[in-house]
Amino acid sequence: MTPRRVMTLGLLASAAALAFAYLLEFGFGLEPCPLCIFQRVAMAGVALVCLAGALHGPLGWGRHVYFLLATASAGVGAAIAGRHVWLQSLPADQVPACGPDLNYLLDVMPWAEVLAMVLRGDASCADIDAAFMGLSLPAWTLVGFVLLLAGLLWGWLAARRAA
Repeated sequence: MTPRRVMTLGLLASAAALAFAYLLEFGFGLEPCPLCIFQRVAMAGVALVCLAGALHGPLGWGRHVYFLLATASAGVGAAIAGRHVWLQSLPADQVPACGPDLNYLLDVMPWAEVLAMVLRGDASCADIDAAFMGLSLPAWTLVGFVLLLAGLLWGWLAARRAA
């Protein structure tokens, strides 16, 4: 398995996850909460890095840069999805109160404060709007990020051994 193939598979997996998220939003009317949007950004980061790595197909140390960036993006996405799953597991009396929507926050606050506020989560993030096989959508997203991480790390180690 070449690094280019691993990056291509990472691109296909992350693009499929994003396509499914947009299908749920525009096809089935499930509005994403702020944490869902941040998970999409992380997934798009994985897709863009994998696209660049697949197109470039560098040899030497360059391939390690692509693997590092892709695994970092997938790791951030897994952390955000894990936080989301944790918020959904809280008892109702411990869930943070609802805050303003993301667009309003971006209009009135610096992005660093918006990031901190969104990562704290609120009641809209604790709602479970849909589930499949007993897992919420954020839990499935967490599974997807973990699988992406595992595949990217496996590809990175295989590329290091082949060098």
